[in-house]
Amino acid sequence: MIIDNTLLTKLEKLSYLKIENDKRESIEKELSEILNFVENLKELETDEFESKFTMLKDAKAYLREDVVSQDEEIGKSIISNSPRSEDNFFIVPKIIE
Repeated sequence: MIIDNTLLTKLEKLSYLKIENDKRESIEKELSEILNFVENLKELETDEFESKFTMLKDAKAYLREDVVSQDEEIGKSIISNSPRSEDNFFIVPKIIE
């Protein structure tokens, strides 16, 4: 895929970025090189490699069990670092009226 001025203008609009005129040519070239690199990756033979997704099918082997802890000292320690708190809740400035 070739990045031209028309496509770059569309990308600029979608990303809400303003690309300076003196940098447009450089960015077009860099984006084209990135897309060419990705196209080259598609040609690689990867059949012999196991994907990370298939390794996680049995997630229990890789993830720890989620256990609820009743250790109140952790909560107190966290709340004690807050500038303002009340009844084990953080007090923050109101931002929505």
